[in-house]
Amino acid sequence: MSRFIPNDTKETKERIIREIGIQKIEDLFSDMPKETRLHKPLTLPSSLSELEMRREVETILRKNRTVKDYVSFLGGGIWSHYVPAAVDEVSSRSEFLTSYTPYQPEVSQGLLQALFEYQSMICELLDMDVANCSMYDWASSLGEAARMAARVAKRNEFLIPHYISPERANVLRTYAEPAGIRVKELKQNRRDGQIDLEDLKEKVSENTAGVYIENPSYLGFLVSSVEEVAEIIHENGALFVVGVDPASLGLLKPPGCYGADIVIGEGQPLGNYMNAGGPLLGIFACRDEISLIRNMPGRIIGMTTQNGQRKAFCMAIQTREQHIRRQKATSNICTNEALCAVRAAAYMALLGPQGFRELAEIILANTSYAIKKLSEIHGLTVPFFEAPHFKEFTVHFDCAPEMSGKIREHLLERRIIGGKPLSQEFPELGATYLYCVTEMHTAEDIDRLASELKNLMEDWA
Repeated sequence: MSRFIPNDTKETKERIIREIGIQKIEDLFSDMPKETRLHKPLTLPSSLSELEMRREVETILRKNRTVKDYVSFLGGGIWSHYVPAAVDEVSSRSEFLTSYTPYQPEVSQGLLQALFEYQSMICELLDMDVANCSMYDWASSLGEAARMAARVAKRNEFLIPHYISPERANVLRTYAEPAGIRVKELKQNRRDGQIDLEDLKEKVSENTAGVYIENPSYLGFLVSSVEEVAEIIHENGALFVVGVDPASLGLLKPPGCYGADIVIGEGQPLGNYMNAGGPLLGIFACRDEISLIRNMPGRIIGMTTQNGQRKAFCMAIQTREQHIRRQKATSNICTNEALCAVRAAAYMALLGPQGFRELAEIILANTSYAIKKLSEIHGLTVPFFEAPHFKEFTVHFDCAPEMSGKIREHLLERRIIGGKPLSQEFPELGATYLYCVTEMHTAEDIDRLASELKNLMEDWA
């Protein structure tokens, strides 16, 4: 028997062929293009002892470089934030760490209470009425929001801004297409990134289920016309969906204050590490309206009392295909990010309202300082959009795109990870990069970036 695939034996294969009624094992992979398949046996090395394997893996891992080794100015969906030690302590307790995710109503009261607290604090942060206890990530929350809007409004169009993360937009379309939802794009002003209100008025119609904006946007600029956007959307009977960075809400007005019906976002900044790209934490909340709550994906934890005295927690709503009839399920989400939500609950409880305000003030101050320092460099336009920015901002290189790429490589040689290139995502922006600063960056970090960029720009001039 093979060591790497337990059922990879001649006898097992022959039995599979007989039971399924196929001619050969390769028929199981007929949907895969032939050019993508390996047409020869795998060349696997000989087995290693535990000690040899550990040495091999550690040798490979030593090639990795992290934000502890380099100063990173990358953002765009996952950000470097400080995680208080107490968050690790709480989330590493075995009661939370080993429970994975609460599938059944009889899950422990402790975990249910932690998730209830998460929901409560998310609602307070967003100024919304009801929140579920998390989705996979921001992208899956967006996809679910579009489908939820379509179910509630009984319409089949969903509008999104032009400047949105392509990854989020692709996930949205993956969710929308099978449900018959058409995704349309709204124009944004090239000067300041604001939603083109005339274009919105023209495109929103009796077929529009929902309109989505991000504030702050994917490129960091703030949308100033949120009240006008909400009014246009609601006048046409559509739902207003807003995507947020929760770290910004210590200063910015929460979406519930300007008419949002559904609020989504990424909870990774709330006490969760970058973790090489995941797991993440999808935020999802809505107004207190029965049609919205009943169509919300995921699960909602509720609180009651036992004999009118002791508090008790339970799963109040579980609109998943595993819990109710398949055709009535609102989502095929079969798990959630429960441990990440517990970490977020611990983080929010530690910071409190004043802590959130101080966090946002530090990030805003760093953003303003970075923009000021980089805008003084000849050959750079910082920011590209003439609007207030939070945490992220665009840096446009006046030189050729290939030259800006070389500058980024030279920054890397100096142990600085520059911004994310946007030329493929938004070709009209040319040699523009998305830079990010958080509370993790010091003035010295920003000064060092500015100094290196200035020298490189002068060398390449």
